Formats: sequence, structure tokens, C-alpha cells
Amino acid sequence: MKALLLIDIQPDFVPGGRLPVPDGDAVIPLANALQPHFDLVVATQDWHPAGHQSFASSHPGHAVFDRISLHGHEQVLWPDHCVQGTPGAALHPQLDQHRIEAIFRKGTNPEIDSYSGFFDNGHLKSTGLADYLRGRGVKEVYLAGLAADYCVYFTAKDALAEGFATYVIEDATRAIDAEGYAGARADVQHRGGQLVHSADLLS
Repeated sequence: MKALLLIDIQPDFVPGGRLPVPDGDAVIPLANALQPHFDLVVATQDWHPAGHQSFASSHPGHAVFDRISLHGHEQVLWPDHCVQGTPGAALHPQLDQHRIEAIFRKGTNPEIDSYSGFFDNGHLKSTGLADYLRGRGVKEVYLAGLAADYCVYFTAKDALAEGFATYVIEDATRAIDAEGYAGARADVQHRGGQLVHSADLLS
């Protein structure tokens, strides 16, 4: 069985949001078009409590996009974003949600960030996504959403580590930083992941 994983398609990650990914809203029409071509559609949702330790505002003297060590892991300090219950944290209103069977929220622990849809950044706690997919008989996962060099990349790495055949739908994702995505892209391929285009799946 093939599953489409829609990663963090939320207002705060598109132009006009608190942490906009350049051209991020361009993934929404493709995410909608792709859904009927999959047996299962699942979404992830960044869902931070206020005052999250990944927010620059939680670290006086530091600026947005500074890098610090947080519990032994490098942490980019982000603008406050996807705060629980705010409009920016909802799934994007233009995203078709009728076929989304489950939503996995991440980043809920105020002490540690969670880029991946499977685990927090320290791999201390699972979201339950891997067990859910296995329980549904999923063998292959296809990733679309935001951002290609962070949450899509880390979700792809964990999907591969969990034994799923993993495909990143390149034109259905956008990156924060082109150079960072080039490294992430190469690493996904090195780990056995594959890069595909939506046209290959929609035909």
C-alpha cells in the first residue's frame, strides 16, 4: 500500500505566515491533485505550545535564525510559529482535507523541536506515525509539503530508517534555503530514498 504524507501544509509556512517558505503555497494545488492517487493520505501538523524552546523569543539575547545547542542538539532559533490554537497552526484552508485519514501533531514538547513526522529531534519520543502506517499495511510513502530542507527531509530520513520505501515528490515541496536543500536531497538519495515528480504519479 502507498501512502501520501502531507508535511506541515500550514498558513504559518506560506507567504504571509510567521515562518514563510518561499513559494510555499505552490505545493497546495499539487497536494490536492495527488490525494486521489493514493490508498492512504496522512498529514503532519507543527503544533507548538507558546514559549517553545525553538523560538528565538524564548532566548533573550539571541536573534531569529541563530543556532544554539539545545539538549545536545543543534537548534535553529525560529520566529514564533504554529502556536497551538492559532490560525497559523491550522492546516491550510485551501488544502483539501476530505481524504486525510489521520493528522499527526509534532513539536508539542516545549523543550525539544520536532522536524520529523515520526520522532522529535532527539528521537526521544515517537509520534506513532510509523506504527500507524505499518498497521495500515503501508510499504511505500510519498512526501509532499514544507519545508523540503527541514521537516520533509527529516521525515524522509526517519521513514527510510523505519523501513519504508520513501519518495520525495520534488515539485510538491519547497525549501527555506536552496543550498540546504541540495545537501538534504543528496543525503536522502544516499540513504536509499528516491526523488520523483508529480507528473509521474498523476499520469
